Amino acid sequence: MAEPLLSISGLHAGYGGTEVLRGVDLAVGPGEIVAVLGSNGAGKSTLNRAISGLVRPWRGSIRFGAAAIERESPVAIVMRGLIHVPEGRRIFPNMTVRENLDLGGYRARTRRDDNRTRVFALFPKLAERQGQNAGTLSGGEQQMLAIGRGLMAEPKLLILDEPSLGLSPLLVEELFALIRSINAAGMAILLVEQNVVQSLEVAQRAYVLENGVFVLEGSAADIRNDPNLKRAYLGL
Repeated sequence: MAEPLLSISGLHAGYGGTEVLRGVDLAVGPGEIVAVLGSNGAGKSTLNRAISGLVRPWRGSIRFGAAAIERESPVAIVMRGLIHVPEGRRIFPNMTVRENLDLGGYRARTRRDDNRTRVFALFPKLAERQGQNAGTLSGGEQQMLAIGRGLMAEPKLLILDEPSLGLSPLLVEELFALIRSINAAGMAILLVEQNVVQSLEVAQRAYVLENGVFVLEGSAADIRNDPNLKRAYLGL
């Protein structure tokens, strides 16, 4: 792998007196899709929140490019080009699709119109509904909007937190095809998911998180064929 775009070493984090992450190491290279797989409660969201500055690590390092970011604010991290699309979409329901996208374009304000055009090309349904309040969109359309809003910031690394959650099987297929398309344009993606099968089809490498530690890591093909996957992921 080339010099990592994101590099995490010995990361411990939690809430109050409860430790959630217990010394995790992770790397994402330029242009990679790296999947982090795990069941509910494994620590996936805490990992995302620590990377994006929403949770202050107890100890360990997080480097983005040449910079140590484990003590930086979420705003500073966003301005570096590390964009987190959170679980649950978190759109602004009473604002229009276009207004939601334009808020996401704060980091690249001078190229907002061009970036919006690119998002609409990737998500034609959003172009059709750009004057519609975001809260009236379907679940799949809201997920498109959340990802599109992230893309408006011209990310160097896009973190997708449970993007398939609550979507129908058909929409999940469409979503993962879009993730593949976004990556094909050169964007690095950290895909944090419960959907093992689809994630391992699009990722180059993967980690399996269980009780705050990575119990498996390697190429997506190796993880897919590892006889310990069901045990680590499902407790079987």
